[in-house]
Amino acid sequence: MTLSNTAPIPELYVSPESAQKLKHEAGNLPSWDLTPRQVCDLELLMNGGFFPLKGFQSEADYNGTVENMRTADGTLWPIPVTLDVSEKFAETVAPGQDIALRDQEGVILAILSITDKWTPNKANEAEKVFGADDLAHPAVNYLHNVAGPVYLGGPITGIQQPVHYDFRARRDTPNELRAFFRKMGWRRIVAFQTRNPLHRAHQELTFRAAKEAEANLLIHPVVGMTKPGDVDHFTRVRCYEAVLDQYPASTTHLSLLNLAMRMGGPREALWHAIIRKNHGLTHFIVGRDHAGPGKNSQGKDFYDPYAAQTLVAEHQKEIGIEMVDFKQMVYVQEKAQYYPVDEVPEGSTVLDISGTELRRRLREGLEIPDWFSFPQVVQELRRTSPPRSKQGFTVFFTGLSGSGKSTIANALMVKLMEMGGRPVTLLDGDVVRKHLSSELGFSKEHRDINIRRIGYVASEITKNGGIAICAPIAPYTATRRAVREMIEAFGAFIEVHVATSIEECERRDRKGLYKLAREGKIKEFTGISDPYEAPTKAELVVDTEGTDVDYCAQQVILKLESMGLIKA
Repeated sequence: MTLSNTAPIPELYVSPESAQKLKHEAGNLPSWDLTPRQVCDLELLMNGGFFPLKGFQSEADYNGTVENMRTADGTLWPIPVTLDVSEKFAETVAPGQDIALRDQEGVILAILSITDKWTPNKANEAEKVFGADDLAHPAVNYLHNVAGPVYLGGPITGIQQPVHYDFRARRDTPNELRAFFRKMGWRRIVAFQTRNPLHRAHQELTFRAAKEAEANLLIHPVVGMTKPGDVDHFTRVRCYEAVLDQYPASTTHLSLLNLAMRMGGPREALWHAIIRKNHGLTHFIVGRDHAGPGKNSQGKDFYDPYAAQTLVAEHQKEIGIEMVDFKQMVYVQEKAQYYPVDEVPEGSTVLDISGTELRRRLREGLEIPDWFSFPQVVQELRRTSPPRSKQGFTVFFTGLSGSGKSTIANALMVKLMEMGGRPVTLLDGDVVRKHLSSELGFSKEHRDINIRRIGYVASEITKNGGIAICAPIAPYTATRRAVREMIEAFGAFIEVHVATSIEECERRDRKGLYKLAREGKIKEFTGISDPYEAPTKAELVVDTEGTDVDYCAQQVILKLESMGLIKA
């Protein structure tokens, strides 16, 4: 069934009267507290953004999506939309049962009628959907290290939409957008998908796309979840609003999309096209490396830069949306304007600033030229990312018990306090155990919780412009990565691997712990009966064997200077 782009699209909400009644009844059902990603997915299921899905996918629909981008009845659907839950919760529910789905505040948003419960093959999902079972991919890391191990599927009864307190006037459901297009008399509308601030090249690209398609323009940025390390959506929306007056008001509209991106390259681009079709759009801009996550663990791009355009072009007729493909835009100095990279006049000087280069200039407080961006956008970006020497940061020591982490951390703290300028907090293992984690034991699960708590506190310190120094053992790669992502949302994260050998640590054994572990009196002891996963990409590696503490702390200071975090 194809709908005209302005006719209403089916939603999964019940009437307000039924919603009141259901809310009351749902209070007695087992309930699942949704993760931020699940809230994004649920919102787009309920408001028709994920039409024709009627709920979280069943096992058959999930398998079809993973294997050949089609649900069991043959409908094109490239990205799995599943409800992942913990094993503990899964044991308490079964197909045939209803559960209440609540937001982080405990508000009931919907009821899920469970039809399927299964344990997916996540390695296969990673391989088929994202092209590789490689943890360097943010969605693959999410799949293995964040998402629950059991999936539930079944239709959704929508009770109320998630509450957003920010930018409410800019958020439109598919039906609200369709009504707006009807009211404005817009028939052809091209969507521009973005998760970055808009610079002059983007403006040029969108102007050309609208002109080429003879269409109105919808700037449709994602504000749900993007890639870890992206500019936060509050800053981005302020940037979009700052440049809106560069666009003709009668032909352009800005609307925010609460989508949780997977950074899934070609499949994600296809998914974006289906979602845009549901929002009433007729054309969709697919750029170079659309929704690409960057480099894989071999340092190569995950996807071919034009693979997304190829895949969307193959399926555009079936979706009912026209793709507008766009090459990279570059600035030609002699002409003082932007050109598509393949139309640059011969012999001209091409100027371009990559995302990495832009971040470097912001970090170091360097000039960002007017030809590259709008002064008002640069001003917004500078407000949220001041030069590095004014930002908070975290130094995270990891290493075996007795490797000398705490001693170096203490020396570093004193040196940084001597310099002054920012408050310094030392989150040492023993101190944290006393004040934050007194109820935790030393099982793998508890040690993990302890490290995440340290990461959370460090991220708050970093966000508020302070320096956090952490010195836990932190033996697991996945947990260290989760802490890094938490902190890098607000400032720099410097991982220091204190790579003292286990023989040396055991020789020191100040607390007599290795001896007890060898005798089997301490279970799950790192380095003896439990693995230590050594970092492969630490910002700095130091070894305390045969070197004094002062020298090691000095190495860290030099590293911080070279990164521009402290002034030499």
